[in-house]
Amino acid sequence: MNYPNINLRNITRDDVKRIVEWIKDDDVAELWFGRYSYGDAAHLGYDPQKMLTSSKEDWDRTFDDKNPEPHRTFFSIYDSKKEAHIGEAQLFIDDALGDAQLSVIIGRKDLWHQGFGSSSVIKLMSHAFSELDLYRVWVDIPEFNTHARNMFESLGFQHEGTLRQSRPHHGARHNSAIMGMLKNEFEQIYGQDITKLFS
Repeated sequence: MNYPNINLRNITRDDVKRIVEWIKDDDVAELWFGRYSYGDAAHLGYDPQKMLTSSKEDWDRTFDDKNPEPHRTFFSIYDSKKEAHIGEAQLFIDDALGDAQLSVIIGRKDLWHQGFGSSSVIKLMSHAFSELDLYRVWVDIPEFNTHARNMFESLGFQHEGTLRQSRPHHGARHNSAIMGMLKNEFEQIYGQDITKLFS
């Protein structure tokens, strides 16, 4: 299967402006980090609204973090054909354990279900395994996000466990699934050269 080609780029302030607008949409917010128990749209790793007016020092501290302790690395997702910003990707990295939690959102709703999420996950995993030399990548998917679960299953992620009632959603608590992939599993599925996967 060929996936649409995307590029993972450093985040710019213009990108953050789009993130601010995207998470105002209930559909996007619910499928990204959901909502806090008090109702506001969640965005882990940084506060997009505050970053719009942050100092250079705060910006660099957030987006150029090289701390060996658990830390996040951020990317903007760009459609490589149209050179358009379409989403955001994050890795929450624990170097001591050699693993990372992966998060991807396509903020452009008109591009949902067209393979851009899958492309982003594959490229982010390749970065984690090849460039960061991590051993495992995992995701935390709320049970109501069936599209995400189906996508990660189709990409080869394995169900590893369930977090009970970990996600607030529309006034109720819902389970979420932990799914993961190991470096050797990624190499078995996708090989050493992933460029052939993208059109």
